[in-house]
Amino acid sequence: MMSAPIRLTVNGRIQEVHAAPETALLTVLRNDLALNGPKYGCGLGECGACTVLIDGKAARSCVIPVQGCIDREITTLEGLGLRDHPDAVQQAFITEQAAQCGYCLNGMIMTTKALLNINPHPSLPEIREALRYNLCRCGAHLEILRAAMRAAGHAFEVLD
Repeated sequence: MMSAPIRLTVNGRIQEVHAAPETALLTVLRNDLALNGPKYGCGLGECGACTVLIDGKAARSCVIPVQGCIDREITTLEGLGLRDHPDAVQQAFITEQAAQCGYCLNGMIMTTKALLNINPHPSLPEIREALRYNLCRCGAHLEILRAAMRAAGHAFEVLD
């Protein structure tokens, strides 16, 4: 039996997918829409690798049923900027070389973007608080914090 189509707005485009209503948004984004920015990490909403923006706020797509995303604006890493014109947050991460393996990068960038949506110039403690539940196993934390600070307009602050 075929499931009823579900209409989603992803990266500014209306998409129609056939999935069970309880299917994780991450599964639909990656498998049906071929968007590989959000990563499968823990599958429990704990690590942040799957973070997307839903109506501008950071959300863990591995634990959100696709049915809950109808009539909401979903933005993935691919929807922030273009290769030749990256979003300011993406550019800050490039400039600061804030990645090693890159697996956490999607979550770090999307969480930073969500923070800047509500607070364009957060302090270092506010950035640390926002990113504290995004896991990075490579040890790129200082570069990630520098990138977030740069995106917030604090490019020359010293991190200790």
